[in-house]
Amino acid sequence: MIGKLSDEERALALADLPEWTVVSEPDGICRRFTFTDFIAAFGFMTRIAIMAEKADHHPEWKNVYNWVEITLTTHDAGGLSTRDIDLAHAIEALI
Repeated sequence: MIGKLSDEERALALADLPEWTVVSEPDGICRRFTFTDFIAAFGFMTRIAIMAEKADHHPEWKNVYNWVEITLTTHDAGGLSTRDIDLAHAIEALI
């Protein structure tokens, strides 16, 4: 089983993800992405869905018209883990 990041590990990992915000419920990170329209936002979600399925690690997300809000947490670890950090970096590579 994968473990939850320590405070030191979390700070180090998040230094490379300045656009992501720490959230407490659930314990993880969150970012909102804004696009030109619904199709662009939905296409972004589709690309993430394919990556997430391959990694067997799925985001919590919300989509309204041209924006997508993504929260990453590892429920099995009880909070933020390296799986979330890895997925956040993969998502950033799509932008």
